[in-house]
Amino acid sequence: MKNYHWILLFTLTVSVLACKADKKENTSEENVEVVQEENSTEIIGNEISYQASDSIMLNGYISRNTATSGKRPGIIVVHEWWGHDEFARQKADELAEMGYVALAVDMYGNGKQAEHPEEAMAFSSNVMKNFDTAKKRFMAAMETLKADENVDAEKISAIGFCFGGSVALSMANSGADLDGVAVFHSGLGLPVMPNEDLKAKLLIQNGAEDMMITDEQEKTFKSQLDAINADYEYIAYEGVMHSFTNKDADSLGEKFDLPLAYDKEITEKSWEKMTLFFKDLYSE
Repeated sequence: MKNYHWILLFTLTVSVLACKADKKENTSEENVEVVQEENSTEIIGNEISYQASDSIMLNGYISRNTATSGKRPGIIVVHEWWGHDEFARQKADELAEMGYVALAVDMYGNGKQAEHPEEAMAFSSNVMKNFDTAKKRFMAAMETLKADENVDAEKISAIGFCFGGSVALSMANSGADLDGVAVFHSGLGLPVMPNEDLKAKLLIQNGAEDMMITDEQEKTFKSQLDAINADYEYIAYEGVMHSFTNKDADSLGEKFDLPLAYDKEITEKSWEKMTLFFKDLYSE
C-alpha cells in the first residue's frame, strides 16, 4: 500500500518529483560537445539559446548523429524538476545515437537549476501554475527543433522524466502537435488533463510503488484517456519506486528523506520499450 503521507506532501506540485544529475561543463569554447562512439560515428551536441514571448533566455542542448543523413524525426527532452542538466543532455545524446535529433529543453529559463528539493518544488510548481507561459516556452523549443536543418518538421515527439513527464503529457493534452509522448515516473495530476485536443500517441511508464502518484490519480487519468479513445499504453512496474531511471536516486532519497529508488533492470527495460515505441511510430 502506498504511503499517503508522501502523496499529500507532493500533490501540491502536481504530484511531480524528479531526479537529479550533476551539472555538465562545456568541452570547448564553442559550446560544442563531441561524443565518440565505438563504431566511429559521432554524436554532436551543441548548446543552443532560444526565447519565448516572455523574453527570458532559454538554454537548451541539441544533439544529432553524424552517421545519419537526411532529415529525421526530432524529439524534445524535458528535464526533471532540478532544471536543465546533465541527465537531460545524456538522454538527448542517447536519442541521437538512435538516429533522431534531440533537443533537451529549458523550462525554467536562463538555465536555472535547483540545489534543494524545496527550491526545485518552487521552480516546478511555478511552471505548472503558469501553464500559458510554460506552453509558450515548450512551443518555442518545438519551433527551434523544427527549424534545425537535420529535422523533419512534420515528425516531432517528446519524452520527459518526472516533472518533465508531467510537462510533456500536459502539452500533448493541450493540443501540441506531437506524434508521440513517452514519459518515465511522471506525475498524473496535471494542469491539463486528457481531452479531445490530444493528438499524440502516449507511452507512460511508472513504478507501481511510486509514492508521488495516488491510486485515484491513476484511475482518473486512465478513465479520461479511455473516454476519448486515446492511443496509449500505461505500464506500472511492480515493486518499482519513483525516480527509477536515476542512478543517484538512492543517495538522493537518503540525503533528503525522499521515497526514491534506482532500478537498473527497469531503467533498461523501460528505455527499450520507448525505443520500440518510436521505432513503430516512425517506421517507413
